Amino acid sequence: MTAMTPFSPSRPFVVGIGGSVSPGSATEQALAIALRAAEAAGAETLLIGGAALTRLPHYLSQDIAQCPEGARLVDAIRRADGLIIASPGYHGSISGLVKNALDYAEETARDARVYLDGVPVGLIATACGWQATGGALAALRSIVHALRGWPTPLGAAINTSDGVFQNGECSDARALDQLQTVGRQVHAFAAHGRCVAV
Repeated sequence: MTAMTPFSPSRPFVVGIGGSVSPGSATEQALAIALRAAEAAGAETLLIGGAALTRLPHYLSQDIAQCPEGARLVDAIRRADGLIIASPGYHGSISGLVKNALDYAEETARDARVYLDGVPVGLIATACGWQATGGALAALRSIVHALRGWPTPLGAAINTSDGVFQNGECSDARALDQLQTVGRQVHAFAAHGRCVAV
């Protein structure tokens, strides 16, 4: 059985992964808002957005040593004290772009910290309708559980049909509160509540 000990970095490193192939997508704007909330709470943050995700080859289609984009993503996952993952809802689940990025976590299967073991993970699903947000959020939770991560209590389901994101800002107060809460929860758990295997 693996022993667990409390871990409290003074300034946790929170990585945001998500977006779409569209520059400035609603999903990436939502992710950036959540990351800003984590940063305002005291985290160091890194956003790996749609542009970076589109450059990732399909996982295992090339040697990771020959894939700088993949190596950078895996390094960020390894160093992360917390993650925020954001995906658009496509056909009842998450996008292939985001799923491919998460597949790179398999590179950590033999690390001392396997996958996302003990890592708090905030989840954001965006879609032009409520049904797709629910399916995408459930899929993200399932993936994080499989990777041994800890989904935060609140997952943000954001209906973007009314164009609530413009120039990095969110005009819907309830959606904004959800996103900021996700960012603050990831920071709080990363800074005070995370446990790591020893």
